[in-house]
Amino acid sequence: MSTEVELDEKVAFDKQTVYSKNLVIYNDEVNTFDHVIDSLVKVCKHETVQAEQCTWIIHYNGKCAVKEGDMDDLLPMRRALNERGIDAKIH
Repeated sequence: MSTEVELDEKVAFDKQTVYSKNLVIYNDEVNTFDHVIDSLVKVCKHETVQAEQCTWIIHYNGKCAVKEGDMDDLLPMRRALNERGIDAKIH
């Protein structure tokens, strides 16, 4: 019976790994820090501190994965961020 439980846990982990995607925001010279922070809070449901940290990472590294999940969850967020003028893609 312990073998069956271990197998079920492995299958659940593999499904999560296969379907997991990242919503990535790229730096630009157009959007302000406040606009990106506000967008992350409203669209991605980040806490303000988390949104600020992501914004600094975007600024210094050129991009940041701001959310992880499946395509069904991330696609509406990407569209909303794009509508706000933010360059976001799903990888």
